[in-house]
Amino acid sequence: MEDFYRIRRLPPYVIAEVNAMRAAARQRGEDIIDLGMGNPDLPPPPHVIAKLAEVAAKPDAHGYSSSKGIPGLRRAQAGYYARRFGVELDPETEIVVTLGSKEGLANLAQAITAPGDVVLAPNPSYPIHTFGFIIAGATIRSVPTTPGPAFFESLERAVRFTVPKPTVLVIGYPSNPTAEVVDRAFYEKVVAFAREHGLWVLSDLAYAELYFDGKPTPSILEVPGAKEVAVEFTSMSKTYSMAGWRIGFAVGNRTLIKALTRVKSYLDYGAFTPIQAAAVAALNGPQDIVEANRQLYHRRRDVLVESFGRAGWEIPPPPASMFAWAPLPPALRAMGSLEFAKQLLTHAGVAVAPGVGYGEEGEGFVRIALVENEQRLRQAARQIRRYLQSMGVNTPARASG
Repeated sequence: MEDFYRIRRLPPYVIAEVNAMRAAARQRGEDIIDLGMGNPDLPPPPHVIAKLAEVAAKPDAHGYSSSKGIPGLRRAQAGYYARRFGVELDPETEIVVTLGSKEGLANLAQAITAPGDVVLAPNPSYPIHTFGFIIAGATIRSVPTTPGPAFFESLERAVRFTVPKPTVLVIGYPSNPTAEVVDRAFYEKVVAFAREHGLWVLSDLAYAELYFDGKPTPSILEVPGAKEVAVEFTSMSKTYSMAGWRIGFAVGNRTLIKALTRVKSYLDYGAFTPIQAAAVAALNGPQDIVEANRQLYHRRRDVLVESFGRAGWEIPPPPASMFAWAPLPPALRAMGSLEFAKQLLTHAGVAVAPGVGYGEEGEGFVRIALVENEQRLRQAARQIRRYLQSMGVNTPARASG
């Protein structure tokens, strides 16, 4: 298999190494507290499941669907953008339904990338932000994930010195894995830069509704002129606890949407129609779950930060997303994020994702997903405290119980 060109371009997926260890431990009957994968542990709203069942019961609902997405779902997404961001979208030319935002990003990479193209992508970042383009034949030039002067300085250097000139900039906020957020002023600078230098911007807004402390996350499409250069990806996965349903969206620039729509027409027939109908019910129906999920992850964040802190592991509180980006305890930093993750799994029964799996700049961190309930988070803290003590790390007198 290593002879295949695209496979040769993919490094070992280090997160899969920890996942395999976790699966093996569970097969042995061990109770693993899984904070590794960002897999929501709650169901979608009852009315959404009811709509799925209702439409699936219809005899004519089981044929091929529409690759572009059924018209009602594209209209529902347009309604969401109008309500949430004040952005008007044409459901026919500026919206396409994707099989999750991850697959949408990969499909768009296939549509717009030529071998040898240079793509600017954050490091650390969600793997598809880089590997979607690597699979398509591009070369990646990393830019910082953290917004600020260094981010824009790196963009300036990239367009000045990179040959060939970069064609695409990928961004994603709230960030997976770092949970960092940006404001509209940041997007204004990105749009201005992209328009000046002829860059396409791909914005990943999968965690749009998981913001804390009363600061709603903006959309890049709120910026005047953004549609000239940008598309944005969103997902039903986290907002409505529908991760396994594989429903996402790409919206924005008509040229990019047209290219994605055409490539998708060769690759898929769209999601199962009853799933798309249920997604319409989610977007157009009661929105209680959106606030409920936000509050749930907010509480879990606070429990994690407090209980892990009392266990001897200080973790900065994330302002958004369903993840905490946790620096390794200083005394154990030398072992590296992969070995630390393996040690936590083996000796504390807690799974986390090694930061190096999100790029070399992720070394020194692990990503912790808030996908277990508060009791399990406190249990994880107790088990981690015992592990830290066994490693000679000074811990407070008692962990949160």
